[in-house]
Amino acid sequence: MNHEKIHYVPGLISAILIPLLFWYYGNQRVHPQYTVMDLGIPSKIRPENTFQNTFEPYRNWNYKKIVVKPNTAIQNQKIYISELKELQARNEKESGIEFIINDDNSYQDFIALIDAMILSKQDMYGVDIEKTGHFFAVHEYKDPNTIENVHYSSCGTGLYMDNYKEETQYKGFDQLKSFAELPKQSFYMIFGFLLFINISMLSIKENFQFNRKG
Repeated sequence: MNHEKIHYVPGLISAILIPLLFWYYGNQRVHPQYTVMDLGIPSKIRPENTFQNTFEPYRNWNYKKIVVKPNTAIQNQKIYISELKELQARNEKESGIEFIINDDNSYQDFIALIDAMILSKQDMYGVDIEKTGHFFAVHEYKDPNTIENVHYSSCGTGLYMDNYKEETQYKGFDQLKSFAELPKQSFYMIFGFLLFINISMLSIKENFQFNRKG
């Protein structure tokens, strides 16, 4: 009785090559690199407008002045974060920090200041476009005797705030969103791998039936 030889070389090559290809394409960057930053600039003072979204209401507050020397903000970022956390811990009314910058400061200095605000969880900050051009961190006083409402709305002003953590709302679904953002090559590899498995299963089934008949 003759038995047909089963060649394992193509299967071994595929078994080695496919994981390597998955590793290569899996390490590709899924999310694009962002090189643009959106900033909101307060409007200029206009006498005809009743609502003024400017820095003027906060201008005469008690600010601690910190001079930001050109091209040094990244090196001093930890100091800025420490100062901001101390500002929040003191929780004094009408207080803040004035980071003194000028035309000699670089774009990198500006980004380092914004990163310091984010890392220290400083909510209110901005640039005084009208007069000084300095970077201000404004402290929002929190009354320790009141309880902050997470969900609140104010009729008549159109104000509505809803604070929640996004990661608690979309647990389990984030993986599907990330899957949709995979590079196109990954889908080709997945389809090819599934097709390879299907062909391999059919080949094994045919060989098994042939051996039983033999």
